[in-house]
This record gives sequence, structure tokens and C-alpha cells, in this order.
Amino acid sequence: MKKLFSLIFTILLVTLVTFKAANAWFNHNDEVAENKEIIVLLHGLGRSNTSMWLLASRLEDAGYYVQRVGYSSLHQKPDEILQDISLQINQCCQNHTQNVNFVGHSLGGLMVRAYLQNNKVDKLGRVVLLGTPNKGSKAADHFSNSWLMDILGPTAKALGTDDKSFPKSLKPPYYPVGIIAGELKSKLNDTVIPGKDDGLVSVEATKIDGMTDFIIIETGHSMMRYDSEVADQTIEFIKNGVFKEK
Repeated sequence: MKKLFSLIFTILLVTLVTFKAANAWFNHNDEVAENKEIIVLLHGLGRSNTSMWLLASRLEDAGYYVQRVGYSSLHQKPDEILQDISLQINQCCQNHTQNVNFVGHSLGGLMVRAYLQNNKVDKLGRVVLLGTPNKGSKAADHFSNSWLMDILGPTAKALGTDDKSFPKSLKPPYYPVGIIAGELKSKLNDTVIPGKDDGLVSVEATKIDGMTDFIIIETGHSMMRYDSEVADQTIEFIKNGVFKEK
């Protein structure tokens, strides 16, 4: 009985110490965040916060506090995703004293644009969109009636190029925005995506009226998240409002 009591006491003690340590760590992070510019980072379709870990790490190494915003992209409509991410962004950033910047990969870039179209950010800094189908996706058009789109869900179906698509519902930016497009040297998918593309989104589709700067990097759509040059150019734009000349 004494051994059981001793074991329970030890478990409670370790739990208490761990909780206090974790709480102190979170408070420390909150204090650090107050003294740094924030980068709100959004992943793309079918991904999660985990998929953005390397880019987040590189942004943090550059001196930013990174807030990764996750959402369920396969089961929600665009307006439902917007509601979800708005709650997260408002909670983390509405009272922040430093600049709040945004980086979105693919669908995440569209959600950044949708959020900023519907919400005012007092300390809004700069925005970088990575492989984002701002003019809609030819691939979504091509596979619109296939079983693949049924799996990818309602938001994927809304990413086409017609006038009623989600990308076409977004207004031109009123904020400084840099566009990074990827390019793969392959012609295998020319029948689906004409011209230069990153394997999923055409270079032309990433462009947007009112963009501040634009750059093409030799990388694929998915691998863009892990590319060191993409990270470097993202940091450059957030710091200086332009990309480095290649």
C-alpha cells in the first residue's frame, strides 16, 4: 500500500512539474512573440501544419515568430475553412504590437487573400503566396467530373477557372504581395496544364492584378514547401518588399 501511495505521489509530482514547465514555456513564447513580427503560415490542400515544419523553421531562424494555422481542406467548403482560420488568426494576432505578415502555400494563399478581404489587420505587414492558383486551376477543370475530385472534396471542386470559382471571387490585393511560382522542366502534363507550370499550377495562374513582385523558382508544387530558395526569397520579400534578383 505504501509503495502504491509512493508511486501515485511521484506521478502527481512529475505531472505538476511538467505542467508548470510547459506553462512557463508557452508564456515565454508569448513574451517572445510580442517582440517579434509574426508570420501567419497556411498550408495547402490535403496537408496539415506538419507539412510546413521546415519552412516554419527557416522563417523562425530569420527572426520571426511563426504561427502555423491548420484547417481541414478535404471536408469543408471555402467559407467553412475561412471561418475556421479566421478564429485562429484573430486569436493569435488581433492584439499583436508588431507587424503581422502572411505566407500561404497553394490553397493556403487563397485563404490568406480571403481572410484579408474580410478582416482588417491593424499591423498588416507583407504577404507571400507560394504556387497559389490565383486565376484558378486548369487541373481542377480537367478533373472536375472525375472520382478524384469527389475524394478531394468541395473546396477542390471550387478551384476551377470559371467565373463562379473560389479564386475568381477574391478581390485584388490592397496590401504588398509577392508571388512565387514554381516551374518544372517537363512537358508530360501539357495537355492538362498548357505552358510553364510546377506540375499542378501554371505559372500564369499564380499571377494576380496588383501584385508587388513576382519570381519563378525551379521547383515542384509540393516540394516548394521544402525548397531553400523559396524560403530565402520569402524572407527577402517580407523584410524588404521585393525579391532578390536572380
